[in-house]
Amino acid sequence: MNAGRMQSLTAAIIIALGIWLTGYKSVHWLLYVPIVLLLINVLNGFCFGVWFWKKLGFKD
Repeated sequence: MNAGRMQSLTAAIIIALGIWLTGYKSVHWLLYVPIVLLLINVLNGFCFGVWFWKKLGFKD
């Protein structure tokens, strides 16, 4: 596992910890989206954010 994937995993864990501390029933469903996208990045290396901004014309 490289540093980029570890960074994504750490960010997903911190967001999930914040959701857990706030309470699952009081957190909006939109906060689960970054966790899913970060875990996709950790598992297969596809970064949705980089792909999205490249599609809008920004350079890597």
